[in-house]
Amino acid sequence: MQIPTYEDVEKAHERIRPHVHETPVLTSETFNRMTGAELFFKCENFQKAGVFKARGASNAVFSLTDEQAKRGVATHSSGNHGLSLSYAAGRRGIPCQVVMPRTAPEAKKEAVRGYGGTITECEPSTSSREEVFAKVVAETGAEFVHPYNDPRVIAGQGTCSRELMNQIEGLDAVIAPIGGGGMVSGTCLTLSNIAPDVEIFAAEPKQADDAWRSFKAGHIIADDAPVTVADGLKVPLKDLTWHFVKNHVTDILLAEEQEIIDAMYLIWQRMKIVVEPSSAVTLATILKNRERFAGKRLGVILTGGNVDLKKLPWM
Repeated sequence: MQIPTYEDVEKAHERIRPHVHETPVLTSETFNRMTGAELFFKCENFQKAGVFKARGASNAVFSLTDEQAKRGVATHSSGNHGLSLSYAAGRRGIPCQVVMPRTAPEAKKEAVRGYGGTITECEPSTSSREEVFAKVVAETGAEFVHPYNDPRVIAGQGTCSRELMNQIEGLDAVIAPIGGGGMVSGTCLTLSNIAPDVEIFAAEPKQADDAWRSFKAGHIIADDAPVTVADGLKVPLKDLTWHFVKNHVTDILLAEEQEIIDAMYLIWQRMKIVVEPSSAVTLATILKNRERFAGKRLGVILTGGNVDLKKLPWM
């Protein structure tokens, strides 16, 4: 297991600078009033490809040697990593293969194709995903870029909180959504090195709470096919991300499905920005745990905004 270092985050920051945005930080008086905290929203929904995963994908793609790059890249993804890797591969002019569940949002499939990626569909379970993916790699010889359990990807995601710490001073804590743990791991990697006093919280859907259960049990517990509106958070932790979660995360907080939908609606309504359910899990857990965050300065990572506008969860 190759654990990335903060030096890898610094190198990633330089490597991906031409290919990603430094995303803005927004505030909301309404949400500050509602929570009793000062919230600083890091808006990765404004990132290239509409999601933070463009950072890790770009770092992985532009880390490849010319020899590796010739064969292209491949991954499995419910959407955001696949479309981000397709985006990064397109920037480098190399092919990208993406294995996606047939139930993945149509908007995310369209985005993968729009960025030049090739989709192979699988059943909506971890076992089917891995089986189909093995065939695709055998046929193409492409370089596997794991959605989150990859040191290049984690180092790329670490650039998000590196930016946040430069944009906002005096944060007490940072909260990010958790599925496989790529963003949370990058946050842990950066903050443990440059701001070790800042607490790190992870937010997770109650219906896909394997990270929470792993955290409480002290070892990885994986679900095969959880069902939640937060489609980006259905995947389990792996050895690399578990290393960061168990060593650096203060706590994992849970939100019910309706709480996630309500928080998403509130963000759209009050902040006038488009975020997907996976992003809204953060605000949902803050609202649910007001007493824990009251009086704190809290960085809130809004991870993405890739929503199927024809199937909004409150419609």
